Amino acid sequence: MEGNITEGLKYVGAGLATLGMIGSALGVGNIFASFLDAAMRNPSAAPQQTGNLFIGMALAEALGIFSVLIAILILFVA
Repeated sequence: MEGNITEGLKYVGAGLATLGMIGSALGVGNIFASFLDAAMRNPSAAPQQTGNLFIGMALAEALGIFSVLIAILILFVA
């Protein structure tokens, strides 16, 4: 009986850990929305900001991948 509860709580913890993907998706959407807003206001400055766009996207996606990694560790290591 106790093993079943522990196994179930492991799945609940892994599911909660993947909620970090929601924050990652919102962050990437926010980054691209801000870039497009700025590019529409000043199109000549858009090429200089493209590098910052991709750096911000990579950092936000890295946090999402990290949350999935934590979920996998909870499922298979703990």
